[in-house]
Amino acid sequence: MLKIEHLGIAVKELATSIPLFEQLLNTPCYKTEEVATEGVSTAFFQTGDSKIELLEATSETSPISKFIAKKGEGIHHIAFEVENIEAEMKRLQALGFELLNETPKNGADNKLVCFLHPKTTNGVLIELCQEKRS
Repeated sequence: MLKIEHLGIAVKELATSIPLFEQLLNTPCYKTEEVATEGVSTAFFQTGDSKIELLEATSETSPISKFIAKKGEGIHHIAFEVENIEAEMKRLQALGFELLNETPKNGADNKLVCFLHPKTTNGVLIELCQEKRS
């Protein structure tokens, strides 16, 4: 793994949370994007070499909606940048980590992503992400 790519934070409303994080981080939101397949709208902030991703549910059945109902707003996942997501998925699966998706899928911010089940990572949802290559 190359670095922490971003921290994902579940929020109830981007409209309220974006200005709050712009003030907190003293930097503007550089991108908002909807990821329909995940049922979320996202907002990104650059903080040094890493990012903060805010996640707002776009439906009541989205994972973010369920997360907020159960735990409230807060840190949802940690994403690690990887050079080769497929190789990293195979490596981790061979070590006994449970993947939540068997193949990489399209994520926000021009990334291919895969999530690891929290039951195999001490209760922390881990996202692997690789920049899409043209």
